[in-house]
Amino acid sequence: MKENRKDTPGVVDRTGSLEEAAELFPVLRPDLAPVVQREDRGLVPYDPLQLYLMEIKSYRLLTREEEVELATRFQEKQDQQAAYKLVTSNLRLVVKIAMDFSRYWTKSLLDLIQEGNVGLLQAVRKFDPYRGIKFSYYASFWIKAYILKFIMENWKLVKIGTTQTQRKLFFNLAKEKEKLIAQGFDPAPRLLAERLDVKEQEIEEMSQRLGGAELSLNAPVGDEGKETYDAFLPDPSAGADDRISDVERRETLLENLSDFRKTLSGKELDIFDNRILSENPMTLQELGDKYGISRERVRQIQERIVKNIKAWLSEKIPNFEEEFSNFV
Repeated sequence: MKENRKDTPGVVDRTGSLEEAAELFPVLRPDLAPVVQREDRGLVPYDPLQLYLMEIKSYRLLTREEEVELATRFQEKQDQQAAYKLVTSNLRLVVKIAMDFSRYWTKSLLDLIQEGNVGLLQAVRKFDPYRGIKFSYYASFWIKAYILKFIMENWKLVKIGTTQTQRKLFFNLAKEKEKLIAQGFDPAPRLLAERLDVKEQEIEEMSQRLGGAELSLNAPVGDEGKETYDAFLPDPSAGADDRISDVERRETLLENLSDFRKTLSGKELDIFDNRILSENPMTLQELGDKYGISRERVRQIQERIVKNIKAWLSEKIPNFEEEFSNFV
C-alpha cells in the first residue's frame, strides 16, 4: 500500500518491515476476496485506514482453547495455517495498541499498525503454549516493543533512544508529565526522576532530546562563520596502531581456538565446527537427528563446549575477559 520513496523528505521507507514479516512467515499469503465488492468500477474516494478496519472485522476472535491448540500446532508442526489464524484473530488487538501510541506519532496510524503487525508475527513465532499464558497478553508486549522502536527510530533524523531503558523512559516521560500536571504539580526533573525511579540527569537528557531542534552538519558555526559543524567531527577511521592491534588479537584468538579444537572429537567436534564456529550453523534439530539425540541434549553439549572454550582461552590468553569482552 506504500510506495518506496527513499529520496522524498518526510516519507519513511517501511520496505524493511514488510521484508521482515515475509521472512517470519513466508507462506502466510492466502487468497483473500476484496473487502468491498462494487458493481461500479469507476474511481471513488476511500480511506485506506477505514478499509483496513473493515477487513479485519471479518476475522473472529478465538477462545483460549483455540489459541492453545493453534499455537501448539504451529510450534510442533510449523503449521502455517494455524499461525495465520492466530495472527488474523489478533489484528484488532494491534489496532487498539497502535491507537494508544498515536499520541506520540501523529503522521500515520497505519505506520504504527504495520509495525505492530510485525511484532504480532514475532509473538506467534516465539509463543510457548505450554507456559499457561494467554496469547493476547504475551503478544501485546511484542506489539508494543515494535511500535515503540519504530517511533523512537523515526521521531527525528537522529535517534533519541538506542537502549531499552531509554525507550522505556521515552514512553513513560510524557505520560508522567501529563499525570503530574493533572494533579496540580510542576513536572520538575527531580519529581519526575522520583516517580519513574531513574536519575534526574536521565530525565534532563531525554527532555533535551525531545525538545531540541535538529541541526544540519553543513550549517555554519555562528551567524557569519565559515566553518561548518561537520569540521569538528572526529575521524571515524581507526588509527594504524588500533588496526594492527585488532589483527594481532584476532590471530591470537584463532590460534588458540585451533589448539582447543584438537582436544575435541566425535559429536563435540562436529558441534564445534558446524554450530559454534560455522558461518551457516546447523540447527539443534539437524544435529540431533544426525546423532539420534534430542535438541535439548545438543544444546547441553554446545553449552558445555562454550564453557570449556572460555576456560581454555582464559588460561591461554592474559587478560582474556578484558581483551575479548565481546566474546565473553
